[in-house]
Amino acid sequence: MTPIEQIKDKIDIVEFIRSYIPLSPAGKNFKALCPFHKEKTPSFIISPERQTWHCFGSCSEGGDVFKFLMKYENLEFYEALKILAEKAGVELKKTSPMEQRQFEILYEINDAAKDFFILQLADEKNKEALEYLYDRGLKKETIEEFELGFAPQGFDQLTLVLIKKGFAVKDIERAGLNFKTEKGNYVDRFRNRIMFPIHNHFGKTIGFSGRIMPKFDTGEMGKYVNSPETPIFSKSKILYGFYASKKFIREENSAVLVEGQMDFLMAHQDGVKNTAAVSGTALTPDHLKTLRRQTENLVFCFDNDEAGFKAAERSIDLANSLDFSVKILTLDEYKDPAEVAAKKPGILANLIKKSESAMEFYFSRYLSEGKEKKDLSEFKKNLRIILEKIKNLASPIEQSHWLKELSLKTGVKEEALADEMKQLKLINRLSGLDAGQPINRQIIQLNSRRETIIQRLIGLMMVKDEWRNQMKNYLNYLPNDYLAIAESLINRTKLKDERLLNLLNLISLRSSFEFQNFEEEKINFEYQELLGHLHSEYFKEKREEMTKLLKEAEKSEDEEKISSILKEFDEISKIIHNRPTT
Repeated sequence: MTPIEQIKDKIDIVEFIRSYIPLSPAGKNFKALCPFHKEKTPSFIISPERQTWHCFGSCSEGGDVFKFLMKYENLEFYEALKILAEKAGVELKKTSPMEQRQFEILYEINDAAKDFFILQLADEKNKEALEYLYDRGLKKETIEEFELGFAPQGFDQLTLVLIKKGFAVKDIERAGLNFKTEKGNYVDRFRNRIMFPIHNHFGKTIGFSGRIMPKFDTGEMGKYVNSPETPIFSKSKILYGFYASKKFIREENSAVLVEGQMDFLMAHQDGVKNTAAVSGTALTPDHLKTLRRQTENLVFCFDNDEAGFKAAERSIDLANSLDFSVKILTLDEYKDPAEVAAKKPGILANLIKKSESAMEFYFSRYLSEGKEKKDLSEFKKNLRIILEKIKNLASPIEQSHWLKELSLKTGVKEEALADEMKQLKLINRLSGLDAGQPINRQIIQLNSRRETIIQRLIGLMMVKDEWRNQMKNYLNYLPNDYLAIAESLINRTKLKDERLLNLLNLISLRSSFEFQNFEEEKINFEYQELLGHLHSEYFKEKREEMTKLLKEAEKSEDEEKISSILKEFDEISKIIHNRPTT
């Protein structure tokens, strides 16, 4: 038998799936609520006889034990194969040298680096780093459980240690732990930093986040530096601490989301073990996809400042649009969850129980008693913001409920609020698909983050002439239709294609509504940020294409093609972090 057949023979699919979701007998089979879509009546059927599963509900997914694990844990096949082989006690033959080079060596290098950082933290000469962690409130047990460490000051200490262990310097670079200078020397990426290992959902070290020691924090370097994207690490998919908290999230049927490593560690130490942290990026649909497998109930507990409130808003809106049940904890007396746990151990869990709903948070944030009497235009603007939030709720029942609550809160008739919300929907529909317009579905449906960024950039190009010239360095990143629109704006020529003219008009309408209350400084910042995001997203998409080509090459065992693709993959990964100058 092949290793795959041996694994299927040794692992009972019923017992395996039962370890993830509750099952109940259904004749010869077993049934459950499908973990891959929302439903009230069980349509997920597992057949012990055929050792397969299938959803007869809306998602129509199905397969064997491999497919279940891949979909549930968001894994590639090779990852599922290794996990199931270990569980079944089946020995796998060595994978191809190229696959070994791409994945296994990266895991080994990250593990070795983690061990190095742990030893450095325990070294007496680096006691300030350990004292810093103790001063922040962390206990020895927590530091050891989550394998915290320290990256010393030397330029290449880690690189030399890893080379002595037999790792190639290019592989260390691919793991994101060093980089090559213009002079050709390799320098450690992390220096003078507290090191937080980042683990995948099964506890394997895949990257790091490094916090600069306070005495070296001059403001010139980032307070936190994260590992770059690698073949085994994507920050848009990984939640810090999730591997340790997923069991508790499932048990509590709720996830508490915080903003950083210290917030996670202090909350976990304080007994709030169903916590996970977004780290180095905003919350993404992939993060929520991961959480959806454990719970539909989220509590956001972000920093108690304007940046934290804005991050909470973005996260709430995304989660609401995906039909999560969302609450938020506002820390009135504390700056963040870590401070709560440090100053008042034991109260964080009770505070979380008192979290308010997302819409109550918006009411508090945008409506204050008597404000409408002092500034009617400000009141109308804030009312529209709340209506936009209500409009984005996935459930019509929730929309109706919160319209009624908003009416009671403001004294504005429910019918007037509903009419205003319809106007907002109309504006959004104009900036989305309109069945009556012959506009290409690909460019208006916003299937990718890059397309969203491009539309916002084009909208802003119409605000300031000088921004049009800056766009010249980014034209190669635009699809043909957007390229034609951008060039027409840069060259001040008229579009002759009616379809593209309609698209430009819709973008203009959307941007005039979206940026009407932005200050000039904020709009300028938004434009520069978007240019950087466009550069990154373009090459991330290129890298995804390379990943697909790599899988095809591995299937055909074309070693020459695999080597060529890996080289191009590495080059693209470097380009992502070097945007063109404007």
